[in-house]
Amino acid sequence: MLPATQSPSPIAELEALLAQRFAQRTLMLNDSRQAVREIGSGPAIVLLHGIGSGAGSWLEVALQLGRHARVVAWDAPGYGDSTPLRPLAPQAEDYAERLLKTLDALDIHDCVLVGHSLGAITAAAFARLHPQRLRRLVLISPAQGYGNPARAIQCQQVRGKRLAALDQLGIARMADQRSAAMLSAHPSAKALEWVRWNMSRLDTHGYRQAIELLCGDDLLRHAPPPVPCEVHCGEADGITTPEACLALARALGASFALIPDAGHASPIEQPHLVAGRLAFALKESLTGSAQ
Repeated sequence: MLPATQSPSPIAELEALLAQRFAQRTLMLNDSRQAVREIGSGPAIVLLHGIGSGAGSWLEVALQLGRHARVVAWDAPGYGDSTPLRPLAPQAEDYAERLLKTLDALDIHDCVLVGHSLGAITAAAFARLHPQRLRRLVLISPAQGYGNPARAIQCQQVRGKRLAALDQLGIARMADQRSAAMLSAHPSAKALEWVRWNMSRLDTHGYRQAIELLCGDDLLRHAPPPVPCEVHCGEADGITTPEACLALARALGASFALIPDAGHASPIEQPHLVAGRLAFALKESLTGSAQ
């Protein structure tokens, strides 16, 4: 008898889709490299990942959105093949400046900008600095940051905890231990492995810079957004909780909605729902609806 043919693992299938359908491009921006992934054509929607992730985390969302939009996801500076920023402790403005150069290089004049988790701080800063380049701002499980002086004690605790985990565990073990916290109580095996896969590809230097952004900035420093804004949060998000995201939405004057059956990494855990929300946001941006 011939041996049974083993079907590829879910992660192998996702890696193949990433390479074939949402492949990486490397842009040269003066003396910096900037890695992006792109699919589709039409109005642009630009996706910014969180602190423990990368452009690949948007794969299944992008495959759906790419049917009727130009979808671009970046690896933030210091992530993947993207050159880190120069300052050891960069500000949101530094990330926003790299994003502006990226959009210019891609000939994207306006877009719907989506920020997940820490990516929401960069997205909010970009909206404040370059409102003419955006049609709408979408924040998914936004991290507020700890830069407000009133959160100084939390800032010290978060910085110390994250740097200690990085130094003591390293990227690979950190990914093993933290992946489950990014999801709801009963995630699929595929979602758990894809969160781990993306987290395991972090770069130590880029991650340290991102910790400084998280601890040194406050999303509300960039409020109110000068363009229509909406906030979404996984109903089981234990990192940026629904209560915290609702408070942020109210402070921003933004609409708010929960994503069912999802934790913090909702683009991985519920890609169909997230893609649907973003497709609707894109449609609203083109029809000129306010909130």
